[in-house]
Amino acid sequence: MPYVSVEDLPPPIQAHLPLHAQNIYRSAFNNAWTEYAARGPAEREKTAHRVAWAAVKRIYRKRGDQWIPRDA
Repeated sequence: MPYVSVEDLPPPIQAHLPLHAQNIYRSAFNNAWTEYAARGPAEREKTAHRVAWAAVKRIYRKRGDQWIPRDA
């Protein structure tokens, strides 16, 4: 289901991603949720999470245990 705010994101997302990355994740997930509405519920959610992670990874990269902007 779509996330209304970053506070609604799964706890691991909130714990590990910076706020900006959380907003990217939420926005990408919600857009993918709408775009892939024709898929079954499980496939729709799985795809939306994959799209959201891909969006975060375009802007951020993981260094050790931290997610940092790619241009840093």
